[in-house]
Amino acid sequence: MRADRLTGESRPIRSPLSRLRAPCRAALWGVPAGLLSGCSGMQSSLDPAGSEADAVARLFWVMVAGGGIIWLMVVGLVIYAGRLKKAPVKERTAGLLILFGGGIFPVVVLSALLAYAVWLMPAMRPWFGGEGENLRRIEVTAEQFWWRVRYLDSGGSVVRETANEVRLPVGERVLFLLKAKDVIHSFWIPSIGGKMDAIPGRTNELQLEATRPGSYRGVCAEFCGTAHALMAFSVEAMEPEAFEAWLGSSRAAAPAATAVAGNADPGLRLFLRHGCSACHAIEGTPADGALGPDLTAFGTRPTIAAGTLANTRDNLRRFIQYPDAIKPGIRMPGFAMLPQDEVVAIADYLKGLQ
Repeated sequence: MRADRLTGESRPIRSPLSRLRAPCRAALWGVPAGLLSGCSGMQSSLDPAGSEADAVARLFWVMVAGGGIIWLMVVGLVIYAGRLKKAPVKERTAGLLILFGGGIFPVVVLSALLAYAVWLMPAMRPWFGGEGENLRRIEVTAEQFWWRVRYLDSGGSVVRETANEVRLPVGERVLFLLKAKDVIHSFWIPSIGGKMDAIPGRTNELQLEATRPGSYRGVCAEFCGTAHALMAFSVEAMEPEAFEAWLGSSRAAAPAATAVAGNADPGLRLFLRHGCSACHAIEGTPADGALGPDLTAFGTRPTIAAGTLANTRDNLRRFIQYPDAIKPGIRMPGFAMLPQDEVVAIADYLKGLQ
């Protein structure tokens, strides 16, 4: 106890450690909650929605269980030696403990975990050789800092092209043809499967199978430049019938867009006048650029700028005017010099593309 200098009342002396108890209690509750929050969500490999991701998740939990058993035994021995066993052990007992606890037991457990991992590898990265030729093929080209996605038919022709979004039929194995235009990138959909690099000058093949419908998130898992962290893409696993309907809808997109062009939509006229068509294409319109993302059906995409912003009119207007401020290192020029009403017209036109 000590007297307060102002009131003269006595009060208990609190040590500095006692002041840390509340933050420590919060941390003890917060750390497990934070760890468990990573076990679910649209970008969690521990909430699998694909056959390969399911194998990865099983391997993780088996490794956690094996590591947990070893940890419990080590802690148990520490408690026994430090608290329960007062007398020294015999030399022979100590030698056996070192032999079995430090040698035989770790070798057996780690060998079992390694054997399980090797046994599981075919499921984690399946390969069917020549059968891959019969799979549905999706060509993904990584660029700084976005993804060009092309759906191919059996002859290799492009059926539909999109950007920063991947759609998959549930229950069907799909062959991804991964390419890169500039630097090394890495294609990864954690909830559906493992990652694979996209390397300039070559084509890597990755097979994935979605097992559960839903919306997921893919990312670039290889540092590729300034906006690497802003290079994501949306993934939609769909029922086979819905996927075929979506893929077939591209054939109706061109006449619809042509009708818009024929009606001389003011947003489209401004889009063409200010040179946006030099980089972007829109089916059924004079816009046929190939440098940037294809904007056909742009209004249906959940995000803009490769997952950087939600696809809203306000965000789209901002991105048209100040792309580099939103996504550093992007090659798209800014259009801050345009009058606000023209930016609004272009954004409204793009948002209306369905």
